[in-house]
Amino acid sequence: MARTGRRPGPTQTRADILAAARGQFGAHGFAGATIRAIAAEAGVNPALIHHFFGTKEQVFVAALNLPANPAVLVETILDGPREQAGERLLRLFLALWTAPEPSRAFLALVRSVSTNERAATMLREFVETAILARVAEALDVPKLRATGLAAQLIGLAMVRYVVRVEPLASATDDEVVALVAPVLQHYLTP
Repeated sequence: MARTGRRPGPTQTRADILAAARGQFGAHGFAGATIRAIAAEAGVNPALIHHFFGTKEQVFVAALNLPANPAVLVETILDGPREQAGERLLRLFLALWTAPEPSRAFLALVRSVSTNERAATMLREFVETAILARVAEALDVPKLRATGLAAQLIGLAMVRYVVRVEPLASATDDEVVALVAPVLQHYLTP
C-alpha cells in the first residue's frame, strides 16, 4: 500500500521554490511573476507555495532575502496615533539598519539595485505595490507624498549607513529621530 503525505528524509522543495521565484521575479519583475508560474518552474502545486510562504509578497521577501517584511512596515506605520506614524516608521527603519543581519542584507540590496536595472525594477515594483500604495490608501495621502517619504528614508540610509557622512553617521538614533521624524510625518499628513 502506498504511503501518503510527505516523503521521509530531507526535502529540497523549499529551495526549489525559492530558486524558481528568483528566476520568475528576475525575468518578469514583481508585477509580472505569478504564483502559478513559480510553481510550474519549481514543479510543485501552487498550494505548496502558499503553504511554505503565504502570499506572493512573502515569496518575494524570502527569494530575495529582504531584511524586512513589508506587511510589518505597513502595520507599524498604521498601528497607533497618526501623528506619531513618522516616528514609528523611522525608529523601525533605524533598528533594521543597526541590527547586524538586516543591515548586511540592506547594504547588499542597495548595492544591487544601484548597479543592476533588473534588480531596481523588481524592487521598485514591489515597493510601489506592497508598501507605498497601501500606506497612501490607508492614510489617504497622495502617492506622491508616500514616494517622497520613501525618498527621504533612502536618502537617509545612503548618507548615514552607506556613505557614512558625519555627523549624521555617528548621531544617536534619538538625534536622528528628532531631526527626521517631523519630515516623515509631514509626508503622512494629508
